[in-house]
Amino acid sequence: MLALVQRVSRAKVTVDNELIGEIGRGFLVLVCAEQGDSKAEADKLLAKLLKLRVFNDAHGKMNLSIQNLDGAGTLGGLLLVSQFTLAAETTGGNRPSFTNAAAPALGRELFDYFVARARTAHPIVQTGRFAADMAVELVNDGPVTIPLRIPPAA
Repeated sequence: MLALVQRVSRAKVTVDNELIGEIGRGFLVLVCAEQGDSKAEADKLLAKLLKLRVFNDAHGKMNLSIQNLDGAGTLGGLLLVSQFTLAAETTGGNRPSFTNAAAPALGRELFDYFVARARTAHPIVQTGRFAADMAVELVNDGPVTIPLRIPPAA
């Protein structure tokens, strides 16, 4: 599974001019399931995401995860958005190929599973809408943008 994690001051997603997800400080996470992915990869990706230490501690050092921001007096949110284009293959020409992305049914299943697991592990979780034409707005804090990849098990 793939994720593009952006540390944000705030982020929101709308569909047809309707606000469907919004957070303050936290992570906007674009999530993509690839062919061969399973719930095991989703679990590993979530564990990595929740432990990613990119928030500043009291000394200004990136040393806090989203889970221990609360110890710093704040609680960060997760805005999870499905994004199959993260699986783009661009080495063969100018038009990206998306053949590495999971089929839509598997992509939806794994995204829904990822969201459900995130909601059991973290108190503030908002989402986009799978396969919708979404408008995503964010204020990238830093900027800090981290790609994560958990390859399918062999």
